[in-house]
Amino acid sequence: MTREQKDNVFMLIKSLSKSEKRQFKLYVGRLGVNEDSKFLMLFNILDKLATYDEAVILKKGIVKKQQLSNLKAHLYKQVLISLRLSPSHQNIRIQIREQLDFATILYHKGLYKQGLKILDKAKTLAIANEEKNVAYEIVELEKVIESQYITRSLSNRADVLSIQAKELSQQNVMASKLSNLSLQLYGLFLKTGYIKNDKEYKRVTKYFNARLPKYNLETLGFREKLWLYKAYLWYSFLTLDFLSCYKYASKWVNLFYENKDMIILNPVFFLRGHHYLLEALFYLRHYKKFKETLFKLEAVTNEKWFPVDDNVDGLAFLYIYNNKFNLHFIEGSFHEGLPLIDDVLGRLKNYKDRIDEHHIMVFYYKIASMYFGAGEHKKCIVFLEKIISNKSLQMREDLLCFARLLNLVAHYEAGLDYNLDVLIKSTYKFLIKMEDLYEVQKEFIKFLRGLGDIYPHEVKAEFIKLHKKLKEFEDDPYQSRAFLYLDIISWLESKIENRAISLVISDKFRNNLHR
Repeated sequence: MTREQKDNVFMLIKSLSKSEKRQFKLYVGRLGVNEDSKFLMLFNILDKLATYDEAVILKKGIVKKQQLSNLKAHLYKQVLISLRLSPSHQNIRIQIREQLDFATILYHKGLYKQGLKILDKAKTLAIANEEKNVAYEIVELEKVIESQYITRSLSNRADVLSIQAKELSQQNVMASKLSNLSLQLYGLFLKTGYIKNDKEYKRVTKYFNARLPKYNLETLGFREKLWLYKAYLWYSFLTLDFLSCYKYASKWVNLFYENKDMIILNPVFFLRGHHYLLEALFYLRHYKKFKETLFKLEAVTNEKWFPVDDNVDGLAFLYIYNNKFNLHFIEGSFHEGLPLIDDVLGRLKNYKDRIDEHHIMVFYYKIASMYFGAGEHKKCIVFLEKIISNKSLQMREDLLCFARLLNLVAHYEAGLDYNLDVLIKSTYKFLIKMEDLYEVQKEFIKFLRGLGDIYPHEVKAEFIKLHKKLKEFEDDPYQSRAFLYLDIISWLESKIENRAISLVISDKFRNNLHR
């Protein structure tokens, strides 16, 4: 199968709404260019194409091959300028930067007083909206202007600006250190997944403490607190401290509800905070709080005041639907969750250019798990193959590992045992390349490798034996996380009791609910 060609300007044009396309054509009209301008003609061609095809463009004869790259670059720039001028994209952040640009122009015109007046208003707006990086830029420009145009109205003006610059600089450095730490921990999590032993715990803790700057919570602003909670959250996830995950995700979400204007300005961080809160609640199996938080998030994103753009829309889908899957997994309501699959696959087509491949693979794993729980093992295998055969993607090792393990179990359940030996060998080869496997994985692979030597009437006894071994790991903080990806214990119980796995999990859910 040929890979679909990707092109930046084509993808940008395809992301435009009808009103944004109309806005672009009005913008081009205001430029006073000829209606037959080449970049506008290229826009119309790309707009009509279903997929990017350079041969079709060249066939139209508007441009030679060696000139196409420059024409596309010019069109790309003009579309971005048009979007920047669009009222729908005029948020506070862009308005502040625009005021800074205006003040810079006035400064170069020698109109110092007018420039300072604009900068003062822009600075107040920037600080009020936690845009401290641009606030620092504004103060620096104020200092430059004041050095050439001394205002007599405030004798200590130089001192005020110097103190303000120092304070903003310190706050920006603090935010930068905390955001760096948060991002580094997130990268570590994507690469290795959760810690698996005391050695890894000590390594991650040392890494975290060495990079955590000293801080006084009372002096931190909204932005610094947000990055602080994010850093602690990722450290808690890595070290399997899900109560702390819940604590810091709650602080993160509550910070937004205490500063509602920040939801409008930073909807992405608002959504991510909810996602991590839901993830922590899922791992803790706090069903009522999980369900309540999920429904509240969905309701808020449907409010008229909640900001909507392509990015926010894609992320809201990603976080809400991931957790809708998790809700079914907690309840054991796999059959009831099957309609969710078609809904998600349909939406993934719409969001294919906005959601990264890693998150698509996570969806595939959840879809496979839903089919497995519902007893549709062959469909489960189809989606696991999409993950296993993806050679171009660097994913979390633990996700790849459990995709292979679930694939083995699904083949066994589907009665596709003609190539089970080959699958076991390839899975085993993959696992031994991984460092520090979970004991759960080791025991399970050992069991699967020995299946070929077991007579049919002995299988149940072997299931009981493995179940007993794995139960020992259920309360081990390092080993129990393996059961979050693949509920092997419930599967073994379903085989021992000769019941559907969905019934085993739903019975456990109901029993825990009434405790």
